[in-house]
Amino acid sequence: MSDAIIGMRQWFETPPGRYLLAWEKEQFDHAVADIFGFHALQLGLPELDALTANRMPRRWLALSEAPAAGKPKHALVTDFAALPFEESSLDLVVLPHSLELNVDPHATLREVERVLVPEGKVVICCLNPASLWGLRQRRAHMYRKLGFGELFLPAEGEFIGYWRLRDWLRLLSFEVESSSFGCWRPAFQTDRWLSRFDWIEHAGERWWPIFGAAYFLVAVKRVRGIRMIGPAWKAQPAIATAPVPIANRQRPNYNREAEEVS
Repeated sequence: MSDAIIGMRQWFETPPGRYLLAWEKEQFDHAVADIFGFHALQLGLPELDALTANRMPRRWLALSEAPAAGKPKHALVTDFAALPFEESSLDLVVLPHSLELNVDPHATLREVERVLVPEGKVVICCLNPASLWGLRQRRAHMYRKLGFGELFLPAEGEFIGYWRLRDWLRLLSFEVESSSFGCWRPAFQTDRWLSRFDWIEHAGERWWPIFGAAYFLVAVKRVRGIRMIGPAWKAQPAIATAPVPIANRQRPNYNREAEEVS
């Protein structure tokens, strides 16, 4: 697992890595700015502070290994499949490429579902295998079997398809609130060639959005309960009323009283 993280960190220092991080930073800032609560957690990737725009009072960064020199010193080192948080205790969890570099992404998602409060949100960003970048990566793997070729993306980790991840979330009772794709520039290694294809961003967003190099998901944890409701036609019991005494208004017979006296 440590080799996978180191490989990804090194790749994020390359021109396409910086290009991808810039887009992801913008997406995270926009997504988490209006998510309110008290406790937020980021899993992995200290190079990207995904909670900067969030205003929750308590925010943590969790890493799967001790941070290297120059990295955040106050990060929480833990297993992503066994987080040290109580059940239903977090309002927001962000996963920037955390699932791709995890040996068991299913277990990580189940743990995220456990620690989130009902109606809590999870924000996920992943590389898209159905993109020009993913196509170049698969071609490079084929060439490497023949003894030549160079990978464009890090060799470690398993890239998860967009629809596959949505299925995983649905099985865990998450409801996808929003999704987006980005980074449509071809798989170039230099800033010069990447900048030449700046125009393709608008074209890709309009004509082939699902083929962006990365995708972004915001999902909500839904907890459905059952509430017993009585039949609408059931008669309501009548309210008992106590009898009210009425004063005798009959006039006394004075003539009869006079006769008895005489």
